[in-house]
Amino acid sequence: MNDINCWETKFKSCCYAERLLTKISLINKIAECKVDLLEIKKAIYYARKYHDTQMRQSGEPYYSHPLEVAFNVADHCFKTDILVTSILHDTLEDTELTNDMLKHIFDVNIANQVEDLTRVKSDRKISSADIIQRLYVEKKKELLIVKIFDRLHNMQTIAIKPTKRQKQIILETLQEFLPLAIYLKTLTPEQKLSKLCIHANLILEDLNLLFRHQVFSFQDNFQLLSPTFQNEIAQLYTQKLLDT
Repeated sequence: MNDINCWETKFKSCCYAERLLTKISLINKIAECKVDLLEIKKAIYYARKYHDTQMRQSGEPYYSHPLEVAFNVADHCFKTDILVTSILHDTLEDTELTNDMLKHIFDVNIANQVEDLTRVKSDRKISSADIIQRLYVEKKKELLIVKIFDRLHNMQTIAIKPTKRQKQIILETLQEFLPLAIYLKTLTPEQKLSKLCIHANLILEDLNLLFRHQVFSFQDNFQLLSPTFQNEIAQLYTQKLLDT
């Protein structure tokens, strides 16, 4: 952390950073509450530094993923702390950056929010579904939005994963993330997630099984996947069969 007072001079831009910073700058011109661009750049700097040479299976530098997540989150939650958290959301789980370091570099709020999104806890590793449940119970809607776009971006490169793992991810997406997208009323990721699940060749029997048993997590008498939406997914799948 010896660069905490000189990170600005070491900051190097890239196409992923420029895309995000340009979008935030444009929204800042019309938004009532402005995002602190300096804090966003600092988050980008530390995300790049600590993800360092890590690569995604798609061949892109790993830090491109959290920047893409933040890019999408900006359309739904234009707040400095949430965008910074989006950029840093994988650092505790995948890098040497620690909670105490985040508190020192940023603040306690950022450190706690990144911790909330981290699957690796002190005693075990929990599932994405567990994180969703915790955030839902704690009414941390803004962090749930980060989880939605984290999954959306991961789904866009799911084809590079082994078939068995693809199926596990798709079923989890249908069970946990699609209902969450509907609950949060984030229509765009809801539509994109459903189509990505279909295009990843989830077999129709699995869809029917999922719908028949209604294996969904949220309560409050809220029907998360309506018959209309189920029909839409089935129609998308049928159309894919016709197109192949």
